[in-house]
Amino acid sequence: MIIGVDVRVLLGAQYSGIGEYTFNLLTALIKEDKSNDYVLFYNSAKDLSGRLPKFDQANVSYVGRRLPNKLINYGLFKTLHWPRVDQLVNKHFDVFWMPHLNFMAWPMAKNFLTVHDLSFLRYREFFSAHNNFWHNQLKAPKLIQGADKIIAISANTKQDIVELTGVSPDKVAVVYSGVAESYSRLEPADPRLVAVKNKYQLPAKFILYLGTIEPRKNLVGLIEAYNYLRQTYPELAEFKLVLAGGDGWKFKAVYQAAKVSPFSQDIKFLGYVEAEDKCPLYNLASVFAFPSFYEGFGFPPLEAMASGTPVVASFVSSIPEVLGTAGLLIDPYDLREIGEALAQVLLNQNLADSLSQRGLVRAQEFTWQKTAKQYLDIFNN
Repeated sequence: MIIGVDVRVLLGAQYSGIGEYTFNLLTALIKEDKSNDYVLFYNSAKDLSGRLPKFDQANVSYVGRRLPNKLINYGLFKTLHWPRVDQLVNKHFDVFWMPHLNFMAWPMAKNFLTVHDLSFLRYREFFSAHNNFWHNQLKAPKLIQGADKIIAISANTKQDIVELTGVSPDKVAVVYSGVAESYSRLEPADPRLVAVKNKYQLPAKFILYLGTIEPRKNLVGLIEAYNYLRQTYPELAEFKLVLAGGDGWKFKAVYQAAKVSPFSQDIKFLGYVEAEDKCPLYNLASVFAFPSFYEGFGFPPLEAMASGTPVVASFVSSIPEVLGTAGLLIDPYDLREIGEALAQVLLNQNLADSLSQRGLVRAQEFTWQKTAKQYLDIFNN
């Protein structure tokens, strides 16, 4: 069987959550599957093929075009629905998998589409005008309806797909993501801890957020909850707030909230964090805070749990599916509740240790090998 894979999401200089998802799952699929051939499709006007991961297995090949994305996306795929991607690259596919919503003219094959979330349909106010324009042009409901099978990364995402696009629930399979084996609890003497602490000039004790700096993540709320924490519990003054991640859209309000905070000197932004630094960063944190308004899955809380870090996160959307009973769940709209939950973890070592241990156990349920096997079952059936 020839499995085509749209790897355009892997052409970026830095991987977002969806880029990491695609890379980790594709790596697991190729490792698990020795009987099928994988053909990786990409396109870019510039030669960005050097950014693609290099799979040297005999059953992996690459097919790319050097067309301007505006031409292929808006002029061909969107307007003409031509050429089909198999015609574009002159390649036959038995199965074609898109790991993310993107412009596409489906090939003559069994077509599978992974949907991570539909936040852009649920919460347009969280996105910039440019983002909303792009999503409108994409016509996601029609693209989803055109796939033979849809893979949702959580039950919450499946519910959104059925409700917002009108597809049958039978057409949507739920397959949870995995967490990379690189995330684990490190020994106190591990040299990576000192290296990362020095690299980012981290405080001795801190509350950590890691993810994109954007409105959906509720970071203004987290900063205000931190203000409450510091004002209510002066004995916790040694705990700083560290916000890690690259800027998304509408991020200026987050920096402004930090600037006007009475504890602004104790709020630190790290910017984009390299993948190899994330596990030590989680390990160094006293607690991981993730008060997001909406998530299709939520990788950072899972990564934090796999690293042995206690987690405080929202009880909305898919997050409870990931955390189970391994974290403290809070109302993201209740800033006092967020602050009190963080205080509980920081003041009660027994609770922190219990959450850490439960998180380690919970994280073991999410592996990329398990995800890959479920994908292969769907492809084959």
